[in-house]
Amino acid sequence: MANFKYNNRNAVFFQALKADVDNYFKVNGISKTGNWKLYTKAIVLIPLAIGLYISLLTVHMPALAAIGLCVLLGLTLSAIGFNIMHDACHGSYSSKKWVNELFGLTLNALGGNAFIWKQKHNIIHHTYTNVDGLDDDIGKSPVIRQCQTQVWKPAHRIQHIYLWLVYALSSILWVFIIDLVKYGTKKIYTTELNKMDVKEHAIFWISKVLYVVFYIAIPVHFVGWGPWAVGFLFMHMAMGLSLSVVFQLAHVVEETEFEFHGLDDKVIENEWAIHQIKTTADFAPDSKFISWFVGGLNFQVEHHLFARISHVHYPELRKILMQKCEEFNVKYNCMPTMGAAIASHYRFMKTLGQKPDPSQMILVKGVNY
Repeated sequence: MANFKYNNRNAVFFQALKADVDNYFKVNGISKTGNWKLYTKAIVLIPLAIGLYISLLTVHMPALAAIGLCVLLGLTLSAIGFNIMHDACHGSYSSKKWVNELFGLTLNALGGNAFIWKQKHNIIHHTYTNVDGLDDDIGKSPVIRQCQTQVWKPAHRIQHIYLWLVYALSSILWVFIIDLVKYGTKKIYTTELNKMDVKEHAIFWISKVLYVVFYIAIPVHFVGWGPWAVGFLFMHMAMGLSLSVVFQLAHVVEETEFEFHGLDDKVIENEWAIHQIKTTADFAPDSKFISWFVGGLNFQVEHHLFARISHVHYPELRKILMQKCEEFNVKYNCMPTMGAAIASHYRFMKTLGQKPDPSQMILVKGVNY
């Protein structure tokens, strides 16, 4: 595979930013990992998910009420992913490795796999953010076009309409197809999957079997196939839609930039940190509810620059980041509300759905887009 590198020889921006961030923690005498604010989320969200699950199996209720609880369960599972799993898999939940590994397995409880996700997200996505050809999060999709270097198809004309259904079904596809494809092919998009030892193979299959037991077999036993199917679908639609939208608002909007990696070696003239800022956007930084629910992932720029720091510190880091961006004349992408971010994503996807003007086609070695 051709090399893709950043010009970090004169990475003065990130050096200055990191120095100020390190000083913030030193002066205030606080740890970069989670604190009571994060641990409280685990105390609230995990019992809430278990309580909703048990209630749906044991309490007789009207169909609409049950569907409502299934939606709430799906959103709660998303919140566990945003708040607990995400920090843990990045090693920022706790200073203790075993604690991070334990809570990282909440991803397996949601139907995913922590081992695969860590390589896909921590290594590939965080290193090659919005790089078409490397970043699996904007990888080649048969139904949606997420940047200008991806092939246009006639169906993309209405992708801004049907993409919400794609998002809603994404977590079902992730659990039952995408993880298994990555496991079977030993590849994450264009990157080889790291070798899994016996322990990781066992965790993969045991957790997948347990998912079938707890999310399919047990519910079907208690409520029957029909009610289970409806509830399972609504749970996953809530989960898939919330997970997908939060990611898309951070990277696939009008404000962010994209790069392409093809057959030739490529060097990005910006340092890695500048690339992260250009390809990432914050949204709704003043909304305490959104910040709480999405685990600070609305502070996505701060997260990409300091993934090993817990999200509970991102509001303070944002102040430092904004000051440094102004000092170094670096554009900082931020949309004031979630509504503004959704509108930006919608417009961007609608624009990408239009057939490219032949005179403005992007030429990629061997292929015209």
